[in-house]
Amino acid sequence: MTAVDISLAGMVFCFLLLLIPIIVSYHLKLRLTGPTIESTLRMTVQLVFVGFFLTFVFELNSSLLNILWVMIMAAVASYTVLRSVQLKYGSLILPLIISFAVTNIGILLYFNGLVIGLNDLFEARYFIPVAGMVVGNSLRASIVGISDFCDQIQRNENRYLFSLSHGAEKHEALKPYLRKSLRNALRPTLANMATVGIVFLPGMMTGQIIGGSSPLIAIEYQIAIMVAIYVTTLVNVLLGILIMMHRGFDDYGIFRKDMLKVE
Repeated sequence: MTAVDISLAGMVFCFLLLLIPIIVSYHLKLRLTGPTIESTLRMTVQLVFVGFFLTFVFELNSSLLNILWVMIMAAVASYTVLRSVQLKYGSLILPLIISFAVTNIGILLYFNGLVIGLNDLFEARYFIPVAGMVVGNSLRASIVGISDFCDQIQRNENRYLFSLSHGAEKHEALKPYLRKSLRNALRPTLANMATVGIVFLPGMMTGQIIGGSSPLIAIEYQIAIMVAIYVTTLVNVLLGILIMMHRGFDDYGIFRKDMLKVE
């Protein structure tokens, strides 16, 4: 049993649902009509492209191509994090790409080899979709974590400098801000884990069930992927903040405000 193919007419009816937010935006003057249409068009074009590309990738099933695709995902995610947090790329972009790539590929290999038990650890049908889920969740959490860390340092600059002036090492003075930012970044992921199955059914589980898999098999995969997402998110956010702690301060431990983009 496979999923029912959605017809062209079905997709038209799907897009007609967007009339609801457009009408609400118009009447309440939310100014979301343009962003709604633009985001929908971008999503559609990107997913159609990815659909054709993944069809080719799955048929080819080249380990090198699969790794390259994950590297591209890590690079785009790193760029998006820095752009969203309003940080200059300079000395941050390369370490962030490396940390994203190494963390995600390492977790993927562990997941495919020891959790799923694949013979081919780089099999495209597993490697790329799982990478998309862990990178996507890590991206959102990294934006929250690094942004929160930078905001905390600027809001509490005097307190931080006071700690330095009383003999604290930079990493000691920054540890409370690291701890708080990491907690804030991980809360949404923990909330999802705590409510999955009762409050909502995740996309992976729903997709597998619609695709014909047994609900019990879908549950096994969902538990495994949620754990992988949580671990990968934690490591990526932690490394991102540590990179910021290393590259975002001068030799005297002073936050380098020149790394912030001026609007």
